[in-house]
Amino acid sequence: MSNPIEANIPVLTDVINPQDKPAEIAAAAPPAAAPAFAASPSVARSYAVPVPELKAEPSPEIAEAVAAAMPAPAISEDDWLRLEQSIRESVLKQVLARVDFVLEHRVRDSLADVLQTAVEQLATDIRGGLHKTMEEVVTRAITQEISKAKMSK
Repeated sequence: MSNPIEANIPVLTDVINPQDKPAEIAAAAPPAAAPAFAASPSVARSYAVPVPELKAEPSPEIAEAVAAAMPAPAISEDDWLRLEQSIRESVLKQVLARVDFVLEHRVRDSLADVLQTAVEQLATDIRGGLHKTMEEVVTRAITQEISKAKMSK
């Protein structure tokens, strides 16, 4: 996690303790991390994106592995659904809070490269135009001075 952006993104095990009950899991949030990811209501509304429901069933091997690893289910289906919704909303808020920051930096970096190229091209065009204009002015001045010198003789 050397990237400062990634350092602020919690992993699932930071948010959920397997010994917690669903109500505790849904209410649990690391106190130090909460302000860093807190999105204002206007940010949350401006990024209100519907999250598609996943309807795919897990493979039988995965379902068996999960069933073997988990203790007997003491949590109701409604609690699981509330927990899932709470985690989904929490992760979405955290990701959307970072989108503006990452987007701004990427645009700034891209724009800096484009502007540097444009400035270099503009300087080259101006330099070429200035050389041509100076050559024409000097040529015209010399021609006029030679004409004056010939007339005065």
